[in-house]
Amino acid sequence: HTWARPSTDNFVFGQSGAGNNWAKGHYTEGAELIDSVLDVVRKEAENCDCLQGFQVCHSLGGGTGSGMGTLLISKIREEYPDRMMLTFSVFPSPKVSDTVVEPYNATLSVHQLVENADECMVLDNEALYDICFRTLKLTAPSFGDLNHLISATMSGVTCCLRFPGQLNSDLRKLAVNLIPFPRLHFFMVGFAPLTSRGSQQYRALTVPELTQQMWDAKNMMCAADPRHGRYLTASAMFRGKMSTKEVDEQMINVQNKNSSYFVEWIPNNVKSSVCDIPPRGLSMASTFIGNSTSIQEMFRRVSEQFTAMFGRRSCPGMQ
Repeated sequence: HTWARPSTDNFVFGQSGAGNNWAKGHYTEGAELIDSVLDVVRKEAENCDCLQGFQVCHSLGGGTGSGMGTLLISKIREEYPDRMMLTFSVFPSPKVSDTVVEPYNATLSVHQLVENADECMVLDNEALYDICFRTLKLTAPSFGDLNHLISATMSGVTCCLRFPGQLNSDLRKLAVNLIPFPRLHFFMVGFAPLTSRGSQQYRALTVPELTQQMWDAKNMMCAADPRHGRYLTASAMFRGKMSTKEVDEQMINVQNKNSSYFVEWIPNNVKSSVCDIPPRGLSMASTFIGNSTSIQEMFRRVSEQFTAMFGRRSCPGMQ
């Protein structure tokens, strides 16, 4: 159950980047590399006893993650149509922009994710920075700190595949329980406990405490506020020694207290799972995945930025 370091044989390098251009990543520079990447994927897939699916981590603001990333997703979908495709996609942030053409790259990528991904975890750097400043009380968060938050969530999503548990979950069960309509597979994610280093020792970890933090809007790793929409479905994945009865009671409690934030046409719309092994250094932890209508804030923002730029025909090389 220890983490196997990726083999250096699996690294694939190109001679140049995609220059923040989606078309270069998808059709030219990326397309030249894609066959060697798929060979690596095939080798890894053949080593599996029972292949559950694929996880792709990429950003949608640049050219390689968005253009080549979505090309890889569509090629894997062609070759393994019956396996799950899970993506961790970093969307452009609301206020901070790394690249002028982010709205173009993100818009072109979202179409691909709608068609070819089964589950898409929406992340954005600004929300992650906010968690580091507000909750973890870090004065100068690095990309390492941001990646640590994402890795905690990724680990929580797949822990039931890797460790024994009382109430198991896997990528397919997750999709069945979270996706009411096939195209609505863009999820908000969160993790608990998140505590500043100084106050860690004074904090008792209990199921109610984890529940309270994981449903908190400030805990979401993307810039959309769940209070501005309603939950279609949600999943709570707990790790550590705890009773499933207590977990179920807490989930019912959340739904009863906040019934206006859940759609009424899907009763009992929170799925829970319990894995016995907690993350290293913690006695218990939880991962949250929510399918909320408020994710539209993310798409609306990208769409407005795209329309403003496209209307002026700025950055013509992208069209």
